[in-house]
This record gives sequence, structure tokens and C-alpha cells, in this order.
Amino acid sequence: MLTALGTLLGIVTLVATAGLSRTAGQQIVDRFDELAASTVDVQPATVPGGMDGTKTVVVGNPMGWDAAQRVNRLAGVDGAATLSDLELPEGETISAVPVIDPSAAPSVAPPLMAASPDLLAAVRGRLSTGRFFDSGHDRRADQVAVLGADAATKLGITRLEASPAILIGDDPYSVIGIISGAQRRRELLDAIVVPEGTAKARLGLEAPSSLIAETDVGAAGQVANQIPLALSPNDPDLVTATAGWEPSDVRRGVSEDVSALFLVLGGVALLVGMLGIANVTLVSVLERTGEIGLRRALGAGRRHIAAQFLTESALLGTLAGMVGSATGVVLTVVVAANRGWTPVLDPWLPLVAVLLGAAAGLLAGAYPAWRAARLEPVDALRSAT
Repeated sequence: MLTALGTLLGIVTLVATAGLSRTAGQQIVDRFDELAASTVDVQPATVPGGMDGTKTVVVGNPMGWDAAQRVNRLAGVDGAATLSDLELPEGETISAVPVIDPSAAPSVAPPLMAASPDLLAAVRGRLSTGRFFDSGHDRRADQVAVLGADAATKLGITRLEASPAILIGDDPYSVIGIISGAQRRRELLDAIVVPEGTAKARLGLEAPSSLIAETDVGAAGQVANQIPLALSPNDPDLVTATAGWEPSDVRRGVSEDVSALFLVLGGVALLVGMLGIANVTLVSVLERTGEIGLRRALGAGRRHIAAQFLTESALLGTLAGMVGSATGVVLTVVVAANRGWTPVLDPWLPLVAVLLGAAAGLLAGAYPAWRAARLEPVDALRSAT
């Protein structure tokens, strides 16, 4: 049992790591699939423009200020919000304090965006502190802003107890919240977001430039087909609605990378176990020289001696493979259950693990068996005495 322990641990490591890598990889795939299958991005349609056709121009913008409300009425939509990029007039900047330091190094202001009040729900966002603006702020065109975490750090605003404000151009905007995460729009973490109504009244926004919708899982394709009719029933071609991208290459790459990493670790552990069997079997040959000589003297051939030691080492490897395979499966299930995951394991893996243990035993016993078969009967008996 002690001889087989090294290979047993190698098989346990191999099976458990293969199972856990598949299980963890499946969780990553499920996260990708869930986001991809429940996202719809909407923009005004564009056509090639310019002399060389490399630029695009918007052919029409039918997304009115009630675009989010229209999309929210569709079956399968869990939340929708409009999001627009804003550009300040030339010469105006964004800053946290009205101080001009000519000696200071130039810095790039965070991007400025306008959004409808339901943005956080649509992008699966969360706040680290404060609150998001509501329909009242939007309707009154209040000068309030919500900062992404990176933008807040860049502007030196980390707490809201003192009611901090930023200057957008020459106008002050009260900071009422800080966004700490947005699963569908990571760029929000580096942006300043103001109410859409405020951008319309004070910053020159003429119409929303994009819309994002969260749907039930699997409903994104159907909703994407319905949104152009909901926003522009007279000319649906003016709207482009795209269901969430399918990250098949990313999913496959992540799963393969995780599996490869853990299989390498399992292979190293298995190699250590093989060396253990080879070492113990070789020592056994040296200690049983008298037995080998006696068997040869009684008529056993070289192949019989080699077969004896190969069989012993193969049985050790098979036993280690059986126990290690079962232990690895149990370990995979226990870890997955502890993490709240669904265990995923290839059905052929336990059988292959047993065969791999037997093969490891055969390989480990090959050299000791060859050494034993090469012993001459007279020399073996003489060294035994």
C-alpha cells in the first residue's frame, strides 16, 4: 500500500484536477452564456460615408426620449436604459475644484455620458456609495452626476459626506453616487454620468445615441427583432438591434487553458508516483536475488522472471488507479458541492484513470523487471548466500 501510495496520489490529483477544471470552466462558460443570451444593444442605423467609404454616418435617429419605456413594454425585457456619449464645447473641461495651476501636468478628463434613470438595472451595475439619479432628477434637469470608481479616483473624490461637486465647463454638478461595478458596460467605471434630461437642457443632447436592454435568458434574439418595430414602426431599418455576442472562442480558450494547467499538475504528480513504484520495485529485485536465482535454477526462464515483476508493478498501479480514481471523483463532488457548483466530469475519465494507473505501474516496473531477468542463476544464488 505504501508503494502504491505515490501513484494513488498522482491519480487522485489527475482525476480531481481534471474534474475541478471542467467544473470551474463550466461555471465560467455559464457566466459568459448568461450575459450573452440576455443582452441587446441598440443604435441608430449607419451607412458608409465619405469619399473613401471608411467612415459611417447615421441615416436617422428615431430613438426618442421615451425609447427605454417603449422597449420595457416588450415581452421578455427585464430592463432597458438609454446611454449617450457627450462632448463638451471646445475649451471647456471637467474638474473637481475650480483651481487652475499652470505648472500642473495636463490630464485627460473622464468621458462624459448621459443616461436614463434605469441604467444600473440594465447594465447590472452597483454603487459603492451614494445613490443613482431618479426620474425626478431627470425631469427637473437637476445638475447632479454619478461617477465611475476610476473617474472618482482620478478626480480625487472618494467620499460623499461633504457633498462634493465637480465642474462641467463652468457649471457645478453635485456628485450623488459612485459606481463600483457594471457587468455589461465596464467603461462606466471611467465615466461621469449625468441625467438625460440634464444633458438635453444644459449640454446640447438632441436624442439618445444608444440603448441597452436586459432580457430573459434566451429571449435576446426575439427582442432584438422586435425593438426596431417598437422604436421606428414606419421605418424599422433606421434602428440596428444586436443580440449579445457569442463568446465561443473565449469560452473554449478559457476552458482549455484551465484544463491544460491542472492536467499538467496531475501529470507531474503521476510521474512522481511512477518513480516511487520503480524505486521500490528495483529495491525488491535486489532484496529477492536469492528467490530469483532459485526460480531460475528450477527452470524458470527470463520471461517468467520479467513477467513476475511486471505483474507485481502493474497490480500496484491498477490498485492505485482504482482507489485514486474513486477518491478523485468524490473529491470533485465534495468541492463542487461546497462551492455551490454543478460537478462536471467526463464519464470516461475514471476508467481511463484506472488504465493509466496500470500503464504507470508497467512502465515503472519495466527496468526492474529487465534487471531481474538478466540475473544469472549461479550469480543470483551466490550473492544470496
